[in-house]
Amino acid sequence: MHGDGDALLTALVAIVGKRHVLTGDARTRRYRRGYRFGDGPALAVVRPGTLVEQWRVVKACIEAGRIVLMQAANTGLTGGSTPDGDGYDREIVIVSTLRLDRVRLIGGGRQALCFPGTTLDGLERALKPLGREPHSVIGSSCIGASVMGGVANNSGGALVRRGPVYTELALFARVDAAGRLELVDRLGIRLGNDAETVLRRLDEDSFDEDAIDWNCGRAHDESYAAHVRDVESDLPARFNADPGRLRDASGSAGRLVLFAVRLDSFPAETDPVVFYAGTGDPGRFAALRRTLLTAPMTLPIACEYLHRDAFDMADRYGKDTVIAIERLGTARLPALFALKARVDRVAERAPMLPGNLADRLLQGASRLFPDHLPPRLRAFRARYAHHLMLKVSNADASQTEALLRDALGEDGFFRCTAQEAAKAFLLRFATAGAAVRYRALHPRTVPDIVALDVALPRNQRDFFETLPAEFDALLSHRLYYGHFLCHVMHQDYVPLPGVDPVALEHRLLALLQARGAKAPAEHNVGHLYQADPALAAHYRTLDPCNCLNPGIGQTSKLRCWGEPAAA
Repeated sequence: MHGDGDALLTALVAIVGKRHVLTGDARTRRYRRGYRFGDGPALAVVRPGTLVEQWRVVKACIEAGRIVLMQAANTGLTGGSTPDGDGYDREIVIVSTLRLDRVRLIGGGRQALCFPGTTLDGLERALKPLGREPHSVIGSSCIGASVMGGVANNSGGALVRRGPVYTELALFARVDAAGRLELVDRLGIRLGNDAETVLRRLDEDSFDEDAIDWNCGRAHDESYAAHVRDVESDLPARFNADPGRLRDASGSAGRLVLFAVRLDSFPAETDPVVFYAGTGDPGRFAALRRTLLTAPMTLPIACEYLHRDAFDMADRYGKDTVIAIERLGTARLPALFALKARVDRVAERAPMLPGNLADRLLQGASRLFPDHLPPRLRAFRARYAHHLMLKVSNADASQTEALLRDALGEDGFFRCTAQEAAKAFLLRFATAGAAVRYRALHPRTVPDIVALDVALPRNQRDFFETLPAEFDALLSHRLYYGHFLCHVMHQDYVPLPGVDPVALEHRLLALLQARGAKAPAEHNVGHLYQADPALAAHYRTLDPCNCLNPGIGQTSKLRCWGEPAAA
């Protein structure tokens, strides 16, 4: 252990102020525990208020020989921004970037300059008056996810035409092989030469647009639309370890300290049309997928899949999420998550209260509200096991309707009203959180959930998993939902009591790998998945000292990757 813990904490307080250095299990709980997975110890949580403060905090921690774990919204599903148990050879300092939530639109909104705490929801609201949208506008934005987290994790989301978030324009710090922190400027904006000058000018917004280089790199993956249309390829359209999308900040997964990125924005769709479709035969959806991707028309905006069992889980255990987003909007959700964390902290300190008090209160409150789903969605749930929500441009609505009629018949789909469309997509995006709620309310019978994030080959027709019969004795629930045209499926499994979740996960992954699938698809490896050799090598290149988010991808948690120092 290098340095003294008290001395480091004193230095951190001098940088950000006492209020923003949190210590103790209770005060750091919401930062140390993942939304769905991950939990471990931390010396402190530090909340810088400027980029200069962030630089100084990280520099102090690295010089003191500590691990630095960068964290934004902490909404990830694989524990990639939290500690994970024991086994670390140094103390961990979590640097929370939530106070660094500014965004500056440049080029008339053509691009956005985003900072470490910028949320997707905040970016969406900034662009809306200009008639433009960010890379992702639904899904993760509903739970307060950060823009920077999406970049670092190659997140893809629901929008078919845009693919995984990607940029080559970033300002970041890395720790070199000698253990020195250095600032790397590939942002494409003339800001100065030394680190604190560059960061201060960004903090103060003190640069003109004539300092911007518009031809220094890509700010999104413009090739994805053609890529996803290749329905004969035996490779997935997008997956976390795709080497073509691992560059600097993109796919860095906490192995770099990100300060700013530039991302393209996109013209917003006016008056899109949503169709809701159902079938009892997944083969009909598979054929429809190929038709939609190869038809001579613009790609759909989004196409989300939901199995009936996942519909039921979200209907019951995600009802409060749907109601909260509908009535309060996405902007207030981070504050609600913070309130939930405070309630859980109080419950932890009071033995007479259940540890899942907040979840019980929210679940109980949801029952006081009337039915939140429109009748036609309920009718399709009763009639069909497989469901699609298909959003298309208004100009393509008639052709899409004809394709749906040919594939599913007159009774297999309907054109949604605005309310039906909103409720359908809200239900779909409440699904992942619903599984977490189910586990929280059944701690004795559901110790864990096996949540897999899977990219299927583009040419695979059997998208719906049929497990061998022996799994019936291992599982109480299996939930399937995902981004259908991209063939990215989220598959959650609830084991029966006594079943080893880790052993179960390994068996399921082996079956998926035999089908040519890649996992994870878009949520990063975190501490849940094992990084493949190419991805692990990428992490070693970014972080040779292994002091930034060590252990992810089930790699070494030890200094210098557990290898002896060179003589």
